[in-house]
Amino acid sequence: MKNNVKITRIKASITQEQLARKVGVTRQTIGLIEKGEYNPSLQLCVAIAKELNRTLDELFWEVD
Repeated sequence: MKNNVKITRIKASITQEQLARKVGVTRQTIGLIEKGEYNPSLQLCVAIAKELNRTLDELFWEVD
């Protein structure tokens, strides 16, 4: 799944480790989400969006 998590996280000056701790997952999970190799649960998507101060659409909606 393509997403904007990595770009948004970098713009917010947050490391993968910091984001992972805030949302209760491992750094590896954040890395896999950013690469599109892991589809997070809706609960995790919401937690990431809240931490990055973005909407779900801004982070996870694919625009063709």
